[in-house]
Amino acid sequence: MTNDIVDILDALIGVPTTHNHPVTGIASLLASRAEDAGAHVESIESSPGKQNVIARFGPKGTDGLVISGHMDVVPTDGQPWTSDPYALTERDGILYGRGTADMKGFIATITALLPQLPVADFKRELVLIWTHDEEIGCVGSGKLATAYTDPLPSQAWIGEPTGFLPCRMHPGHTTVSIRCTGRAAHSSKPGLGFNAIHVASRVVAQLETLASTWRSQNRFSEHLASPFTVMNIGQIHGGTAVNIVPDQCTIRVGLRPLPGDQAIERVAEITDCLNAVRQHARFGGGEIAIDVDQIAPALLTPSGTALERALCAHSPHSEATGVPFATDGGNFQEMGIASLVFGPGAIDVAHKADEHIDPKELVQCGRVAADLIHRFCVTSASDA
Repeated sequence: MTNDIVDILDALIGVPTTHNHPVTGIASLLASRAEDAGAHVESIESSPGKQNVIARFGPKGTDGLVISGHMDVVPTDGQPWTSDPYALTERDGILYGRGTADMKGFIATITALLPQLPVADFKRELVLIWTHDEEIGCVGSGKLATAYTDPLPSQAWIGEPTGFLPCRMHPGHTTVSIRCTGRAAHSSKPGLGFNAIHVASRVVAQLETLASTWRSQNRFSEHLASPFTVMNIGQIHGGTAVNIVPDQCTIRVGLRPLPGDQAIERVAEITDCLNAVRQHARFGGGEIAIDVDQIAPALLTPSGTALERALCAHSPHSEATGVPFATDGGNFQEMGIASLVFGPGAIDVAHKADEHIDPKELVQCGRVAADLIHRFCVTSASDA
């Protein structure tokens, strides 16, 4: 099976699927492989070049198992790779390439397993969901959450790289843009203008105060490295020239609301904390506008699910915990699907130069997948 996994992974790595590229190439490959193994496949287009692949095996509508992963990867621009990131490279028994860990290695493993599935014996449905643009806000699964109405199994395994640590919770990720408007003027007469960057500096100060408050509101400390709503002031863009009083400045902020929290409530707190700055801006003829660019919901799956028990049987950990990063699981939760995050590879090497994975972990993952598919799709419901 190792050669099959490597061959498929080689094909997947060779297709750049960053957010500014289509995913149609690998979506077609994955759809074809699933159809050859007996699946009914839907390729659901979200926008030109962007689609989710849903492959269904066994009796449709029965409560088996969802297995999911995202087809996209993060960019490699400016990273000091020692080999071509889009050509799978083996060095000292380790596989290098963008997406090996996050998470084309997992997708390749599941795809390699498909020809061996006893589909004729399935009593309950297996559904593979391969999503697009997870890395820029779980966009593909968000499209499914709002538009896909066919019944799906009630539990999902998302194969993100956790080093085979079962995880049932994670924060969400929300991006907020705060646009500060002033009045342009010649910089030799600043009194004729109103400096939008000065307004933005006041916004940043207020956000830091709010972030400090959030850091004192801890929950899930036994499961999360940062057991509070994390705020990251990630980008500031303003002004056009040094001799012009700037009339525009935009601040982009990333929030990671805790499991169980609603992102929109945190956005409301930002709005409230900026009221005084907004009044200052208006007094000077400016304004502040707050826009929510994207929301990837947090995940909070109850403990003790059948899927948790099954995954823990393949892990040195006796119960599921949490991961600090967002996944498609939050959107699946919105669809009524209880998700667990568990997979080969390490998140610590993801998004970096020389991303890699040990093929032994992929083989191990294949064994886990075979066992879970048997438990949830072949045996009777009472035995799962």
